[in-house]
Amino acid sequence: MLKAARDNTRLGMVRMFSSNGFMASLYYCLISREFDREHRAVLLGRLQFARLMQSKGENDAFLRRNVHRLEKGLIMRPRRSTFAEDYIGPTVRCFADATHAGVVTGQQRWANDVLTDYFSAVQSTPRIDSARREFSGTQRADDPNRCVPYPHSDLPECPVSYEQLMVLFRRRRSVRWYQDKPVSNELIEQAVRAATLAPSACNRQPFRFYVSNDAAKAADIAQCAGGTGGFHDNLPCVIAVVGDLGAYPEARDRHVIYIDGSLAAMQLMLAFESLGLSTCPINWPDIEEAERRLAKKLELAYHERTVMLLAVGYADPTGGIPFSDKKTEQDLIVFK
Repeated sequence: MLKAARDNTRLGMVRMFSSNGFMASLYYCLISREFDREHRAVLLGRLQFARLMQSKGENDAFLRRNVHRLEKGLIMRPRRSTFAEDYIGPTVRCFADATHAGVVTGQQRWANDVLTDYFSAVQSTPRIDSARREFSGTQRADDPNRCVPYPHSDLPECPVSYEQLMVLFRRRRSVRWYQDKPVSNELIEQAVRAATLAPSACNRQPFRFYVSNDAAKAADIAQCAGGTGGFHDNLPCVIAVVGDLGAYPEARDRHVIYIDGSLAAMQLMLAFESLGLSTCPINWPDIEEAERRLAKKLELAYHERTVMLLAVGYADPTGGIPFSDKKTEQDLIVFK
């Protein structure tokens, strides 16, 4: 009776405070503190982005985003004679700062090649000419294998049929029981190499994979999550997919770490399956105590948020797998 009365009271409050946006904000300010971590993490992420913008060539996400925007302008049909005037100056300065600081990465090579093509394609304006002069002082020599937009016809032929792909999808099950057999770092690196090819908003890739490739450490990390009781000490390797809110200057992009991190995690799981390794994604709800425990163990900054945990290992052939009946395409498709 008391539980029913309490639940009805809570539901009544939710009904009242959900009437409009202002009332909803009051609810999460006065009644519930469930979004406190997200609010603070988003603000600290914005501060981190601003700090990186003031550093010399350290804002990887800013350069990635803008170079990708230039690529989209270069492939537009019809291509405009001038574009990107509002951000080409800061983009070149970020590239130049990194170059002067001696940063040598694949991203720098990609940025160099795309900027070279951009300045060859656009017409003259005062802002573009100013950026062109600055870029000319840092431009690197052309590489025969240039990192620039290319036609769809250059993609390799797909050797995988739909039926073969469905076999991979059916094999990718959530496995909770593993052999007492270590997972090599080389295979983890191979799988992550495949995961980097997952789509990411403006190619920012605002995530990292924190790998605990030791049974004791994996169990310690897995215990931070709910729902792992009974099998956490059976996991040879656990990977935490962690998003970085410091990749964004605005709160409106706060969900992108979860979208991009999940896309990469799915590709990572399929890559592991192709390498003979099984996986189990472990749900990570927003529970403050668990967030604090895991952040301490992984030494995360406050603006870094865990997207999910992922168990990895060689499946025990005798271990059970839930059937997990799936919805059909008729259940999920809504034609409009």
